[in-house]
Amino acid sequence: MKFTKWQGCGNDFALIDCLQSEPADYAALARKWCDRHYGIGGDGILVVLPSDKADFRMRIFNTDGSEAEMCGNGIRCFARYLYDNGLTDQKKFTVETGAGILVPEIVTDADGEVTGVRVDMGEPILEGDKIPVTGFGMGRCISEPIDVKGKTFAMTCVSMGNPHCVVFVDDAENFPIYEYGPLFESHERFPRKTNTEFVEVKDRQHVRMRVWERGAAVTLACGTGSCATTVASILNGKTDRKIEVQLDGGKLIVEWADNNHVFMTGPAEMVFAGEIAD
Repeated sequence: MKFTKWQGCGNDFALIDCLQSEPADYAALARKWCDRHYGIGGDGILVVLPSDKADFRMRIFNTDGSEAEMCGNGIRCFARYLYDNGLTDQKKFTVETGAGILVPEIVTDADGEVTGVRVDMGEPILEGDKIPVTGFGMGRCISEPIDVKGKTFAMTCVSMGNPHCVVFVDDAENFPIYEYGPLFESHERFPRKTNTEFVEVKDRQHVRMRVWERGAAVTLACGTGSCATTVASILNGKTDRKIEVQLDGGKLIVEWADNNHVFMTGPAEMVFAGEIAD
């Protein structure tokens, strides 16, 4: 089976083109392929599929085999794969995901070289029951207390098609993310578990974010998490509506526009192509 390996800000994926045929068990493939010693290595696998609702359909599976609704870095890689391989001649097209239909746009320079991908990530979901986070009904969870391992944090919860818990900290670099990340992920307040962003605000245009991803642990970047972080920063009055998010693996530009849509712009690069020996 042929594949291509992609990364966006260090968030890396093995991509398989299943427009013509599908393997039987994506979860098993993800667990095997994502192993960095015995497989290809990656934070997940991306699957290219036909869609009866959009131009293409994307599925993403985490390293533990669980399926995620969406992945911001993943959809940029997905979009560039389609464009670079001539599967579409449009710079702007629609992609069906578990979080709805999203619209990536290929960004090029004056010479036509691809410089990145801009994605309309849709509108953030702020109602507690829809995120989901328990205890808020259809109200918002903004800077609300949560007790984890005997310590109280202030959480702001946002869904970008997948659940996020944003926690502002004084020092993101030295925050004990490996200690607290899994405890947030499996906390009883999150019935579908959660991604957790630990965010240090540098100024009104810049934040530093580290992420514990549901089903994948610490990753170098999270696109939907960067979008959730931007929304949470604005809701808490900490930043402007367009900011730079500094991740372990690079930078993303995220804007919560006046039409309530969140736009994310960042890199997507192919690392290598190969054929798995199965």
